[in-house]
Amino acid sequence: MLRTALGVGLALAASLFPGPDTSLPARLADTGGGSQLITAVAPAAGSTTGTLTWWDRRAGRWYAEGTTEARFGGSGLAEGASRVQGTNTTPAGLYALPYAFGIRRAPAGTEYDYRPVTPDSWWCQDNASTSYNRWTEPLPADCAPGEAEHLVAYDRQYAHALVIAFNYDRPVRGRGAGIFLHVNGKGATAGCVSVPERAMRAILRWADPRRRPHIAIGTESGGLAVTRY
Repeated sequence: MLRTALGVGLALAASLFPGPDTSLPARLADTGGGSQLITAVAPAAGSTTGTLTWWDRRAGRWYAEGTTEARFGGSGLAEGASRVQGTNTTPAGLYALPYAFGIRRAPAGTEYDYRPVTPDSWWCQDNASTSYNRWTEPLPADCAPGEAEHLVAYDRQYAHALVIAFNYDRPVRGRGAGIFLHVNGKGATAGCVSVPERAMRAILRWADPRRRPHIAIGTESGGLAVTRY
């Protein structure tokens, strides 16, 4: 009985006084200031696959709510501040997630602002356009069709997506445009982060804009980037 009581006592003490939080978000210098976070981690800068995890912060600790395989750009990852448009690299860094969109309806329970994709929906990537790195409906005259994504044409990838606010608030020409968290296509992305559709739907049901979720993208070998861009 003594051993049993002692064991119960130790277990109770561990639950009442847990050790330090050693989770990945707890080890980051910056998580965006909210209580939800997505981490997208590649083994190395040249990797095209890795792991994506979504986390909740409760009572001062981070808890993993789900994890899945992630895909990155065909040329791996690049530091967000020095990334060059057209290099097929995923920008490492810490980014807000301003809104969601999709060709299909939002999953039940989605609380994010969710924009439906229509035949008039485009994402302008033309460096000469005043609409650079913005959703436009319809395509403006100063944005060349060959320098824009016609969102409805990507029925698989953009079934559901979240905008990653890379180069978004004050766009730097030539750095890149149209970086999203979206559903997997056939292989590596052109610079986005992608996950299986089932995971994307789960993330949209989980994400709560009132809790200010961000996404942190980086590598295991170089340490997860936490610089905000």
